[in-house]
Order: sequence, then structure tokens, then C-alpha cells
Amino acid sequence: MILGIGVDVVHVGRIRHWESVPGLVERFFHRDEVADARRRGAGESLSLAARFAAKEAFGKALGTGLAGIRLGDIQVVNDPNGRPDMVLHGSALARFNAFGGSRVHVSLTHESDNAIAIAIIEG
Repeated sequence: MILGIGVDVVHVGRIRHWESVPGLVERFFHRDEVADARRRGAGESLSLAARFAAKEAFGKALGTGLAGIRLGDIQVVNDPNGRPDMVLHGSALARFNAFGGSRVHVSLTHESDNAIAIAIIEG
């Protein structure tokens, strides 16, 4: 059963600005997300923007937003075929479990200046 659906869009310029502020990217992303994005070279900002949109979409799917959730506790990963998935840690996992979630489905897309994500929480 679907418990919640969230969608979000992030302007890539916002992430490019964050990349110019020391420590800001590391504050909002799991360390493995940062490492993966940096391996993408010129696609780094697009990758991070899509992941940040996924985090925001997750908060919307919960219906509570991200208050009380450490953003680094939400990790967006890709399987060997490139399919995105969400791994929850710490505060995000606790909120997800309290919500009654059993699985998160996530889809990402980006083009030029914008990244969009949808998160669906199944219970």
C-alpha cells in the first residue's frame, strides 16, 4: 500500500553555489554520495541536485518534511544498471520506521538547469 508520495525540483545553480562554500556539500549529503558525484566530473552538480531533490521528495512523502532528519542520513545510490535507490540511516530510518514504511521507491531526472525526483513510500 502506498503511504506517501513526494516530488521535488532543484535548480542546479543552487547546488553549484553550495559547492563553492567549504563544508556545505558535506553537510547535506552522505559521504558516499559526495564521492560518487565527484567521480562524475562535469556531471557532479547535476548528480547532487537530483539527490537533493530525492531527499526533499522523501520528506514530502512522509508528510512532515525533513525537520529532525539529518540530510546525510538519506543516501541515494545507484545499482549497477544505474537505477536509483534510497538507503536510510539514523534519523531518517527512525522516522521512516515510525511512519510505517517498508520500502522507498525513487526516480530521478535532470536536464540542463533542473533536477527532479519523486519518492514513493510503500507500507
